[in-house]
Amino acid sequence: MAVDLLLGLQWGDEGKGKIVDVLTSNYDIIARFQGGPNAGHTLEFDGIKHVLRTIPSGIFHDQAVNLIGNGVVIDPVVFVQELDGLDQFDIDYKKKLIISRKAHIILPTHRLLDAASETSKGKAKIGSTLKGIGPTYMDKTGRNGIRIGDLEMGTWKTKYRNLANKHEELIKFHDVDIQYNLPEMEEEFFKAIDRLKELSFIDSEEYLQQAQKNGKSILAEGAQGSLLDIDFGTYPFVTSSNTTAAGACTGLGVSPRQIGEVYGIFKAYTTRVGSGPFPTELFNEIGAKMAKVGHEFGAVTGRPRRCGWLDLVALKYTCQINGVTQLMMMKGDVLSGFDKLKVCTAYKYKGEKITHLPYNIEPENLTPLYAEFDCWEEDLTAMTTASKFPKELNEYIEFLEKELEIPIKIVSVGPDRTQTIHR
Repeated sequence: MAVDLLLGLQWGDEGKGKIVDVLTSNYDIIARFQGGPNAGHTLEFDGIKHVLRTIPSGIFHDQAVNLIGNGVVIDPVVFVQELDGLDQFDIDYKKKLIISRKAHIILPTHRLLDAASETSKGKAKIGSTLKGIGPTYMDKTGRNGIRIGDLEMGTWKTKYRNLANKHEELIKFHDVDIQYNLPEMEEEFFKAIDRLKELSFIDSEEYLQQAQKNGKSILAEGAQGSLLDIDFGTYPFVTSSNTTAAGACTGLGVSPRQIGEVYGIFKAYTTRVGSGPFPTELFNEIGAKMAKVGHEFGAVTGRPRRCGWLDLVALKYTCQINGVTQLMMMKGDVLSGFDKLKVCTAYKYKGEKITHLPYNIEPENLTPLYAEFDCWEEDLTAMTTASKFPKELNEYIEFLEKELEIPIKIVSVGPDRTQTIHR
């Protein structure tokens, strides 16, 4: 059985959690392959809004096993808060949730180090969510990290103490005023570790290989978005992991030859959280309207999202590097009632018209070039079939399909799982 892959094609917040929830009934295993608890996957059904940070978005379906892969970094304190949030829904997560032994652990001092590093940058700050994710990945690549499998070893607390001491020295090096009570943070941390150890730790690469041999269907779930990829995103304003399709192979231990469908998720417009270039960003009342109607605030951080027109240059780029086979367009309902819609189809880059994403997309180097479309007036949120779509929406979708040369199979017209229309 092939491993299908679902990932975001913009700067995150595309609505991946909702689509994983919608697709989960088709799969036996949902496997998260990268990222940390800064990724808030929002699911809404039965009148209840759920926000998941680390747990895969298939957890609310009875038949699916949810696997947290080796590419993920886990904050035990946040993770336990997620488990507590599931208790009221009578979910047997001890049976349905498994964790790779090779996944790395976010320590309390990782979060402190994140805050110290970001504060020291002043106006040049990256826009970190301060969840300790960057420092944890730094320790991973620096071969200092503590992994889930270490919790089964008798020496893990010694490793913890040595690493925490090192972090405190690094915090001093940044020479900023960071107030903290580490013993208090550690008390909460170690209680969360004890709770974490009640779950099953597995060798996930072997688990997935055997699952494939046994005919199990697998959906790999990404976090953040492709333009935040550590290699292919808008560096240095990126996350600390590979959010693109290649990250599913390294984050789960599956072969590239085993990847089947690649579902690409994008909004009908574009948003971004934090710092970094954003060519189509709108600083006027149109951008403010997008933010208001789309409720564009981070599911975890609450930070307002910057809004702008759909950037087709960037979207083509992410479709290309991910090998996307089918697309899902989210938040089509948000654009209802605008006077006109615009789509960026090219850049004027250093005096030359280009249609590919260049090395540097800072505003001093480029100007977006737009195609303009009529907008639809109809409220899409109550629509249940694509046959009811207004002509202008169909023209918008068909233009994107022609330019991207990839079919748009799903259009989302609201936050609830029922507001998902298959084409």
